[in-house]
Amino acid sequence: MLQLNYIRENRDTVIERLAVKNFKDVALVDEIISLDEQRRQIQSESDAIAAEANSSAKQIGDLMRQGKKEEAESIKAKSSGYKEQIKEFTERLSQVEQELNNKIVQLPNLPHSSVPVGITPEENEVVLTHGDIPDLGDTKLPHWELLTKYDIVDLELGVKVTGAGFPVYKGKGARLQRALINYFLDQAGAAGYTEVEVPVLVNEASAFATGQLPDKEGQMYHVTNDDFYLIPTAEVPVTNLYRDVIVKEEQFPIRHCAYTPCFRREAGSYGAHVRGLNRLHQFDKVEAVQIVHPEKSYEVIEEMSNYIQGLLQKLELPYRVLRLCGGDMSFTAALTYDMEVYSAAQERWLEVSSVSNFETYQSNRLKVRFKNEDGKMQLAHTLNGSALALPRIVASILENNQTDKGIKIPAVLVPYTGFEYID
Repeated sequence: MLQLNYIRENRDTVIERLAVKNFKDVALVDEIISLDEQRRQIQSESDAIAAEANSSAKQIGDLMRQGKKEEAESIKAKSSGYKEQIKEFTERLSQVEQELNNKIVQLPNLPHSSVPVGITPEENEVVLTHGDIPDLGDTKLPHWELLTKYDIVDLELGVKVTGAGFPVYKGKGARLQRALINYFLDQAGAAGYTEVEVPVLVNEASAFATGQLPDKEGQMYHVTNDDFYLIPTAEVPVTNLYRDVIVKEEQFPIRHCAYTPCFRREAGSYGAHVRGLNRLHQFDKVEAVQIVHPEKSYEVIEEMSNYIQGLLQKLELPYRVLRLCGGDMSFTAALTYDMEVYSAAQERWLEVSSVSNFETYQSNRLKVRFKNEDGKMQLAHTLNGSALALPRIVASILENNQTDKGIKIPAVLVPYTGFEYID
């Protein structure tokens, strides 16, 4: 959530940056500023009445102690309406504050100055490309055929048990899945992230605090009886560990990693780009989250990007890094890098990670603050990144490493899988 004082003091800049994110309802900015003026005016008038009421009460007390009962009663009669006026101001203030809050949460985060202008994914900026794309010849198979050939993931059985997008991993497929999870967690631990195990159901306050609500209701599974949400990413519960917490400056950077299953409805998509493991309703992911000093967050996002690139290099997968354009960024992010792995059988790039800096957008909702060196409260910056999401990593490993002997497992995973080939 944007900070109200920043909107009020930087109206033109806010409108200019929102345009980069292709946000159309710019009139909302002036509505927010107008409501804020109303709020401050009501508060000022209420404070003035409260001051008069306090002054009158003091006068009445002084006069009564002096035995001037008649004068005291006269002032009491004049001030009898103060209580009702204050009540009316309080009700008006509550209404305006609620309307103001409803408006301000409709504004997305402002994009960083480095974010390119654009609307579609085709306008994202390619920052770098790494690795050689394998030449698999004419016999290459897409991963959904390899899943069946080696009997390692059963998509139809998942449909039977639950529905489309809920695969059943079997045998070496299940072991590869577990190997990747353990490998990513071990790598995160070695990089200084503290592992946490968190709930996969969160309450409405948690979903609001990290920006999933009110933006992404339709993408989340909602447990209506309890008003809980199945998490779309571990970012939600992990970041909310620090909701309403005042951290110490010397704690920065706070680093956590977590493995969780993730749930996204992803309804209404069809075709080859969502076949097999390309897009699932339930999938596994290891997430990296950092809460940092505001002066360090843009150093940290580069560090996180490099860390995730290191994982892809160790898995020997060709990848590229994109800086997302304004129109392709999430509602909450100020800057996002996407990492895409090349799928040699599908002959296209598959997104496997997003790394985002939210600056104070989440922390303003979370109220995660610290005292700076001047002793003043200041909002921290939050960041997160997939490190990594498994389905498309698995798809790319299967497709890029298919050989006459079977699927060759990346060397770094062999100690975790216990086998070198899926055959």
